Amino acid sequence: MIIYRPLQPITALSFDLDDTLYNNHRIMVRAERALLDFLHLEYPDTATHGIEFWRQIKAELLQQRPDLHNDMGELRRQQLYQGLHSCGYRSETLATATQVAFDYFYAQRSDFKVDQSVCSLLDKLAQKLPLVAITNGNVNLEKIGIAGYFSACYHASMKQPMKPHTCMFNAAQQHLGIPTRQILHIGDGLRNDIAGALNAGYQAAWFAANRPMSISDEPAGVLPHVQLDRLEELLQLVNN
Repeated sequence: MIIYRPLQPITALSFDLDDTLYNNHRIMVRAERALLDFLHLEYPDTATHGIEFWRQIKAELLQQRPDLHNDMGELRRQQLYQGLHSCGYRSETLATATQVAFDYFYAQRSDFKVDQSVCSLLDKLAQKLPLVAITNGNVNLEKIGIAGYFSACYHASMKQPMKPHTCMFNAAQQHLGIPTRQILHIGDGLRNDIAGALNAGYQAAWFAANRPMSISDEPAGVLPHVQLDRLEELLQLVNN
């Protein structure tokens, strides 16, 4: 543990999910491959199109509608709609295919369980103080086995811009009903999580589950209050 800034008393915790509580990259790679196989099988007119076709559609959508950056679910839905339309699907078939493919991907994207050691830690922390989740993604907390530890979960959407925007942090603080300076946010992204939390008046802890942690190698020049070597070190912080 490295402490960069003095810590105030902590009476609540907020957590990022992807790449903080688990390595999300391999999960997304697997889900993307499963979706592509599903599309090729269920909608044969897509069979000649590989992953680059879908990535190009995503890039074009984001160029046309930058606001879709704030809602991964809506971006995925629009990507599927545009791609299936390009492959010749129309009318009710297009609408149904878009929804079916979206539901399949969402199920695949949440088809894993958070490690038992992390669940055990969340359980211990939740017995001491309230926990909330603040995520730019759209993972299903029930399916991955951690919904019961959080009193609320905030997903980025068209109405709630993604971190580092302070919107979700503000909503979480209002839900908790305690001063922002008493909330510690834990996340892997120095820009999205740490800078976002600091701008919202939170304290911030940096922890990444998906990569070696070297703060000098990170893209944002901001310091958290504390850098964790292990998530379990949170127990020391809330016990002080």
